[in-house]
Amino acid sequence: MFSWYRQVSKGERYTFWACFGGWALDALDVQMFSLVIPAIIAEWGISKTQAGLVSGVTLVASALGGWICGAAADRYGRVKTLQVTVVFFSVFTLLSAFAQNYPQFIVLKALQGFGFGGEWAAGAVLMAETIRNEHRGKAMGAVQSAWAVGWAAAVLLYATVFSFMSPDIGWRVMFGIGILPALLIIYIRRNVKEPVAPARKEAALTDAKARTPLLSIFAPDVIRMTLIGGLLGVGAHGGYSALTTWLPTYLKTERHLSVLSTGGYLAVIIAAFFFGCLAASQLLDRIGRRQTILLFSVCCVGTVIVYLFVPLSNHAMLALGFPLGFFAAGIPASMGALFNELYPRGTRGTGVGFCYNFGRVVSAGFPVMVGHLAAQYSLGFAIGVDAAFAYAIVAVSVMMLPETRGRTLSEDVPA
Repeated sequence: MFSWYRQVSKGERYTFWACFGGWALDALDVQMFSLVIPAIIAEWGISKTQAGLVSGVTLVASALGGWICGAAADRYGRVKTLQVTVVFFSVFTLLSAFAQNYPQFIVLKALQGFGFGGEWAAGAVLMAETIRNEHRGKAMGAVQSAWAVGWAAAVLLYATVFSFMSPDIGWRVMFGIGILPALLIIYIRRNVKEPVAPARKEAALTDAKARTPLLSIFAPDVIRMTLIGGLLGVGAHGGYSALTTWLPTYLKTERHLSVLSTGGYLAVIIAAFFFGCLAASQLLDRIGRRQTILLFSVCCVGTVIVYLFVPLSNHAMLALGFPLGFFAAGIPASMGALFNELYPRGTRGTGVGFCYNFGRVVSAGFPVMVGHLAAQYSLGFAIGVDAAFAYAIVAVSVMMLPETRGRTLSEDVPA
């Protein structure tokens, strides 16, 4: 599975681990909030709606950061933008630990989200342009699995900190530890190089500066890629959001599975995400980008239908939770390689940042739709319809895009 790693150069490996570390530390910072929500609600006496608003604002800010910082990566370079964004979200994660009230906290979290979205966009393009064509899918799918590593680290950190500290201090300590990603800059500055060939660097930067970066992805030669890519992102993130937001509530309230509140349930979900990313990474370079995403999206639709509409025992429900998370994770793991190969160099960062993060913003509406539908039907029915619809969008969207496996990331616009 990892034989490709021995075939790549030292520079490619440095870039892989820089991005892997960035994604893992991103996940550590982002997942901390979901774990400390009860402590923050108690600290300031806010409602669950207000706590949910923090997540919503952070999500919108991350999408904006992905788009703007993607454009910055096209204009100023991938490595420089990556360094700035890592420092940016690390500093604002640390400052969140010192928030004195709810308004301060929501502003600081929004700024953290802006940096996180920007880091993903710059890192994804850096990876795509550094790793050789035949291994790009494997490397980018594998680096997406770092999210599961960071997620697991956040759970362990939460368990450790809250075992020795009171909640009103523990949540601040956790956000204070969020400054750690800034140390990644030392590694990046020493080992990671800009992927533009020296002979073409000046021409590439001149081409990028000649455009209006944020609007370049809506030019006639690439607007079709942008619209369909954004739609694919909506379906991928929408289905995952609907499942991860409401599935625990469904299994606890309608299936009466108290095990959901234990660490074992989180372990299953995290493991499913990790292995789903690795499986997708292998398929991307074997059967292609389109076929991989289509396969995972169809499997998602089928698994959701069986999971929520077929009468199953509680043990079967828990067992089926792994493939449900496995297939859902494989789609986001595939999008980085595909989106990068849809755009020419001058607009690549902007396009990748927009397509991926536009989907994240719109996906916030899918859990809301589940809630509205559940008011008239059962929660299981609402989740099933919503998630199946989202993954059907993925299947339809990817069939309208070209196969890009093995494509050289040149200046030319893909046919």
